[in-house]
Amino acid sequence: MIARLTGLLAETTADYAVIDVGGVGYLVQASARTLSALGAAGGQVMLFTEMQVREDAITLFGFGSAGERDWFRLLTSVQGVGGRVALAILSALAPDELSRAIAGGDKAMVARANGVGPKLAMRIVNELKDKVGGLAIGVPGAVVAAPAGSAAGDALSALANLGFRPAEANAAVAAAEQELGPGATLDALVRLALRKAAR
Repeated sequence: MIARLTGLLAETTADYAVIDVGGVGYLVQASARTLSALGAAGGQVMLFTEMQVREDAITLFGFGSAGERDWFRLLTSVQGVGGRVALAILSALAPDELSRAIAGGDKAMVARANGVGPKLAMRIVNELKDKVGGLAIGVPGAVVAAPAGSAAGDALSALANLGFRPAEANAAVAAAEQELGPGATLDALVRLALRKAAR
């Protein structure tokens, strides 16, 4: 089982990234949200992963956070939701939005994802409502994939340049962004993230 990959980003497309780990290129399917947060080819990246083995294929799925991977596992536990549909949902909705949609029974919000019709959206909401209740999935701090060029994305880059591991930087920036709100400046985000990472 491959739980995560750390290496150089060789290439990205609309659906997947290729991560070069010690000379071996791993093709990793990922959500649009995660792919946009990876940055330019040639940079060092870390992705949490989930491997699915089927009779006709072995597929590796990649995630910008453990929270996104937890959501993927939950979504694929619903009958009719495969890996691609789960990624489409995670591309359309951030984990915290997905949490709110399911907790509020908002099937229309879930149906915004490509390939999710009203019936499947209803099944997802109904089956996951009880499972999500007691879990800390999609709560503040779990959403860490930040678009390149955003304050959060720049803060992640700043912490990475200071030597923090991607997972540490992700957690600290997500916690700082949650505390400061979406309009936080880069300077404020980096200062608070450094304090949180030092704890």
